[in-house]
Amino acid sequence: MSGSDKMAGRMTNINRAILMAAFVLLAAAIGYAVWRDYAPAVADTAKIDAGAPSDQLAELEARTRREPDSAAAWTALGAARFDLGDFAAAAAAYEKAAALSPESAGLWSALGEARVMASDSDPMPANALDAFNKAIAINARDPRARYFLAVKKDVGGDHKGAIEDWFALLADTPQGAPWEADLRRTIEQVGQIHKIDVAARLAATQARPLTADEMPVAARAIPGPTRSDMEAASQLPKGQQDQMIAGMVSGLEAKLKADPADVDRWIMLMRSRMTLGETAKAAQALKDAIAANPQAALRLKAQAQLLGVPGI
Repeated sequence: MSGSDKMAGRMTNINRAILMAAFVLLAAAIGYAVWRDYAPAVADTAKIDAGAPSDQLAELEARTRREPDSAAAWTALGAARFDLGDFAAAAAAYEKAAALSPESAGLWSALGEARVMASDSDPMPANALDAFNKAIAINARDPRARYFLAVKKDVGGDHKGAIEDWFALLADTPQGAPWEADLRRTIEQVGQIHKIDVAARLAATQARPLTADEMPVAARAIPGPTRSDMEAASQLPKGQQDQMIAGMVSGLEAKLKADPADVDRWIMLMRSRMTLGETAKAAQALKDAIAANPQAALRLKAQAQLLGVPGI
């Protein structure tokens, strides 16, 4: 889920601190804590905010012309258009991606969401519902499709049924997943609007623990950054912070070029890109990781989905 109240804008000090502390404390390991909640969710926001969104889109559009049969290229374009609020154009790009990769539940649910957002009047247009149903047919546990199918129930007047479906999704949600907070807020708000008491049940319902497949082996028992680590990192001037982060990400990419079989480092690169708001680059990292490690494709996709990488 992209969330109705995505944060936009430049990377904040806390985002920089989180990234720096992550590199320092975790090195090549990947803790699961999803830091997307602290970061801008739009693609390449620093460059877009600098005043050249057309250049960014032109680059992505040029890629689709160079690689018209690449689902990843169309997915990256769809994600960028969605994040810029051009939902109809995002849907058009996702349609291309889904046609090229029809077995991807994540692509169908992304297409459904774009169609919902592009609709001026119908809160659940038929073509969006069709996309969500295709996603569920491929993967009955796809969280975005499940969320929006429950929205359909709510819009249709079955508020209790919608809340039940959202509670079921919450029970299946991995701890720290980027949609957990929004899902809880949705349950609470719909309950309040329709005078359905959800407070006690919501407090008692916890997201499930991560499975072994969802948590990289290298991250087990490794703590995340402490508040003091983040505060110390945030004391650096902004320019030095940005240079440090750029150097860290570049170093990570260099290590992956030397050893592309290191799956944990690929996951860390995806997480870093998502924390920076660089969703298209995160999607490309996933594509490159799978190309280098086809035997680990399922694990990489599972991690990417948990991190909110588009196109899964």
